[in-house]
Amino acid sequence: MYRSLPLLLVLLAGLAVGAGAQPPADKSAMEKERQEIQKELKEIQQLYESVKGQKKKTLSQLNVLNRKISLQERYIGNISREIRSIDDDIYLSELEIYRLNKQLDTLRVQYARSISYAYKNRSNYDYVNFIFSASSFNDAIKRFSYLKSYRDYREKQVANIYRTQELIGQRKKQQLVRKDQKSVALEKQTKQIEELAVQKKEKNAVINQLKSKEKELERQIALKKKRDRDLQSAVLAIVRREIELAKKEAEERRKAAAANAPAKGEPVVSSGSTASTSGAAGKPLASTAGATETTSKRNDPVKRPDSYLDLNASDVALNSSFEANRYKIPWPVDNGIVVLKFGDNKIENTLLTIDNPGITIATPSAGSTVKAVFNGEVRGVYNLGDGMAVTIRHGKYFSTYSNLSTVSVEKGSIVKTGQVIGKTGRDDDGNGGQIDFILTMEARKIDPQAWLRR
Repeated sequence: MYRSLPLLLVLLAGLAVGAGAQPPADKSAMEKERQEIQKELKEIQQLYESVKGQKKKTLSQLNVLNRKISLQERYIGNISREIRSIDDDIYLSELEIYRLNKQLDTLRVQYARSISYAYKNRSNYDYVNFIFSASSFNDAIKRFSYLKSYRDYREKQVANIYRTQELIGQRKKQQLVRKDQKSVALEKQTKQIEELAVQKKEKNAVINQLKSKEKELERQIALKKKRDRDLQSAVLAIVRREIELAKKEAEERRKAAAANAPAKGEPVVSSGSTASTSGAAGKPLASTAGATETTSKRNDPVKRPDSYLDLNASDVALNSSFEANRYKIPWPVDNGIVVLKFGDNKIENTLLTIDNPGITIATPSAGSTVKAVFNGEVRGVYNLGDGMAVTIRHGKYFSTYSNLSTVSVEKGSIVKTGQVIGKTGRDDDGNGGQIDFILTMEARKIDPQAWLRR
């Protein structure tokens, strides 16, 4: 069993070389993810610096810390995957070096045998005698070619030995480079883990202080819940109004189509000529009744549409375009950080939760530019008491931007992707900027982060 181990290792090395290390696509994806995390960490650091020194601990601080900690953990996970990738490369490289060394040993043995044979038959007389002892001229030519091939073979043996030695040297240099990269990655990982520990310690301090002021925290959450209810009611009213308008328009089109349709049994007459309803002898064409029946069915729709906001050609095109841009829709603000995700957000070490109808995005300062995320029409501009809100219709999809300090569009405006529609208002603690971004498909809430550009 132990004798077969070297052969097994050689086979494994061959497979490893064939399969290669981690695919380049995986490595490039991992590098892209790391760059995105670093970019977001840099952006959130500016926001974090503006709140971390405050004596009064607030929900905003906790939200920013949670987001920063989440990014730190993703960053550490990314570095861990990089280290595993380097370890895999080092292991596969060691297998390749082992395989090459075995191959080099074999080449040396074979070359030694050929040298030994050549030494034993080193006399020129032996070579000449080998050729002239041929039974025929053709046989002599074959023997001469054999001797030439044998000499070429020995030269190739030498070249293979040198090439294999060179490959081993290259692999060993790569090993040193990868080991240096691993050392740098480990050092980076250690630094990030230490920073994560500091952030978690500060987070615990914030949580403890918030817990001691749970009544005040409840009041903040109650205010947000009321604001969210008012916002959702306003959005729902806009959606219902749009559906009713679309339904009324569809009904008017249906009535107009029914009024223009031929009466039952009446032949269909072409606007260009009566010849289309009669043959050469003036008799009605056999297809007239069928055409009348088909026309009647086409103009008498009985099947209700799945959505009244998906009937017009322009709405159909807009809906298709919106859906085709899933994961590609631009963010409503630059340098924004999601501090409250869509759905349930539990406040740690408390029984308090926030059911967010959209996502809450923080910006380093109030007054940041807010942009439309897609082509559409402004269907609502309204004041919720502590800030303005804008709702834009994109076919059957609606985007809503709340907590705006100023608005630069009006109801009925046609907007383009990236067009400025207003400025962010202040967050609840008055420290930075913040907007609530809601996305709905008709009245159904959907997670905006599943649509925004990543």
